Amino acid sequence: MKKNRLITISLALILSLSSVVVWGQQKPNILWITIEDTSPQFIGCYGDKNASTPVIDKLAEEGIRFSNAFSTGTVCSPSRSTIITGVRTYAMGTGNHRSNYSIPDFIHGFPYYMQKQGYYVSNNFKTDYNVGNVKQFTQEAWNESSNKAGWWNRKSGQPFFAVFNFNDSHQSRTMTNSYEWYLKNVWEQLPEKDRITEDAFDMPPFYRDTPEMRKHFARVYNSIKLTDNRIGDLLAKLDKDKLRDSTIIFCYADHGEGIPRGKTNGINLGYRVPFIIWFPEMYKHLSPWGTAGVVSDELIDFEDLAPTLISLAGGERPDYLKGRVLMGKERSKPVEFLALSSDRADNGPDMVRSITDGKYIYSRNFTPYMPQLRYIRYVDIADITNVIRRDFQDKQLNSLQESILEERPAEFLFDIENDIWETRNLVKDPNYKNVLSRMRKQLDKNILKTRDAHFLPEYEIGLISKNGTAYEYRLDNTKYPIKEIYAAASLSGHRSKEIAQKQVALLSNGNKIIRYWAITGLHSQPREFLKDFDAEIIQMMDDGYPPVGATAAAIAYQNFDNNAAENKLKEYCESENMDIALMAINHLLYVENKEPFIETIKKVYQMPGRNYNVKAACLDFMGILNLVPNDSEHES
Repeated sequence: MKKNRLITISLALILSLSSVVVWGQQKPNILWITIEDTSPQFIGCYGDKNASTPVIDKLAEEGIRFSNAFSTGTVCSPSRSTIITGVRTYAMGTGNHRSNYSIPDFIHGFPYYMQKQGYYVSNNFKTDYNVGNVKQFTQEAWNESSNKAGWWNRKSGQPFFAVFNFNDSHQSRTMTNSYEWYLKNVWEQLPEKDRITEDAFDMPPFYRDTPEMRKHFARVYNSIKLTDNRIGDLLAKLDKDKLRDSTIIFCYADHGEGIPRGKTNGINLGYRVPFIIWFPEMYKHLSPWGTAGVVSDELIDFEDLAPTLISLAGGERPDYLKGRVLMGKERSKPVEFLALSSDRADNGPDMVRSITDGKYIYSRNFTPYMPQLRYIRYVDIADITNVIRRDFQDKQLNSLQESILEERPAEFLFDIENDIWETRNLVKDPNYKNVLSRMRKQLDKNILKTRDAHFLPEYEIGLISKNGTAYEYRLDNTKYPIKEIYAAASLSGHRSKEIAQKQVALLSNGNKIIRYWAITGLHSQPREFLKDFDAEIIQMMDDGYPPVGATAAAIAYQNFDNNAAENKLKEYCESENMDIALMAINHLLYVENKEPFIETIKKVYQMPGRNYNVKAACLDFMGILNLVPNDSEHES
């Protein structure tokens, strides 16, 4: 009896040990390196001869470099929402930066599924997932999420998925924090040989090339250099632990460059990211692109990451994941287009929907009365932004440089293969008529197919989130008739008397969201097309739906000098609903005569219970009038 029991225990131990060995051999370790706010235009292996990124370049030299990799958003928390859930923000309602709206209980962070396949999953250490109940969500997703997390805490022989996030290239470093802060925390952290001086790079053409602008723009190159050094330190630790030969390495940025016109802006510079995958010898068979030094133009975006990682771990992806599996035996067929989106960033509301095939990018601006460089406090406290706005006022900029501070057209079409800085909008060029038509149709198709939740104003998403989710709400055609709503929204931004007439007719629609898009579209119409509709627009100030009333008041105040509109806007600024207060204050940032609202904005800023976005918008208002400094000490 004892002998048989001993044999049984021994066999069990042998099987257990052998399963650990097989486990480690069959399932790759995965190291995931994310860097913040970085466009490929500033990375050496992507063609910038002024950049100093030898560590990243080496990964590309030995791995796969992707020339058509895109973030699904243009600011960190929406991008990370898609990364961690695998669900696009316009399906989830999580596109507005730093919100905490509910998501369905069946949607988990994808490392949750990797855990079920035996992986030790760790995050070091940024989360910023932009979902409700984020603490529980994060705890469920990770074995460990902290600044001490790493592969070193796993069980012996256990495969790992380890994320390391480097923030040395974040917008705070490249522009927002004070220059003195940058000197201490970036410049002085670099060995002298690594420092990139102010005359050692080419300026993008959308910036004026002056010594002052060069002083500030050099921060981009040095912040990325420091990031590259940090990545080198991490890879040295991987080598020291003798794990390089069993680890697949992903290295990519969370969205585009953290500079004015890049991050938060729905064009290629906001979306496109550097993206590299490095395979050790034992896992090179998993690469469908080849091995060392390959450059792939395959279209990929962040929706693809969750299903790819679950597949690599040996799991089955849940039905709600619609992205591709990029590698391995479950690899999905490549796509011809990617659909991208950009919504509110901090106190700067916006809505852009984009389509790219890698050669062209088409962006549809649904609120183009705001410029590419719209008022966002975190951007406006930066020295580089202050210089740009000052040069604009002093008429020192050329037409391209001025364009980022002027109202946008309804549509952008850029040839991003030949016009890397997006200097020439091709929408009105007859030679690109077919390209434009193809992109428009693809965008319309995607919006209707996915039932884009962000055609609901954020005010509405907030209400829905109290008892449900935008993800599920959007699927109910009775509550959310997307075809009719999109028909109204698709007029927004196009400027003509005929379209204004159509929008005015929609103001009497029984659906509040359709009325919202009608009045929002009228906001982009010039005064000459609005003057015949003053009565109808003024009447809408009393609409029972606050997003309609607030927008109507803004139009009436700006275009008709209406006293009642002034009073309505003041009331909306003081609203207890933060979405409505932000909407009203944001409208005031773009009206010509701000004087009547100074005391109201000062009052709102001091009111208890105002959130960051409302307070930041108040400071932007006061900053425009030079009532407060636009510097890093006056962010909120």
